[in-house]
Amino acid sequence: MGNKLYVGNLSRTTTDRELEEAFTPFGEVKSVQIIMDRMTGESKGFGFVEMASDQQAQAAITGMNLKEISGRSVSVSEARPRPEGGGGGGGGRGRFGGRR
Repeated sequence: MGNKLYVGNLSRTTTDRELEEAFTPFGEVKSVQIIMDRMTGESKGFGFVEMASDQQAQAAITGMNLKEISGRSVSVSEARPRPEGGGGGGGGRGRFGGRR
């Protein structure tokens, strides 16, 4: 079990501070990050919370999964590690790469 948690189904208006306050009863919150869309600057509706220990993270999952934050029932689970190599992208030439 890791101590970094994925929090999904967040309201677009939820702030880092609100997310931190929701998880504080389960232990020390080391960091909070709501993922923002680069183009619009709006929340993508999910984020990550890092707890101080695995035990605190497990308590937070148990206590917060399907609970309400900012009017939305959120899903909380252990965050999966990012795939090696980073970025995605790729894939063919798309509509601009046709024959010449």
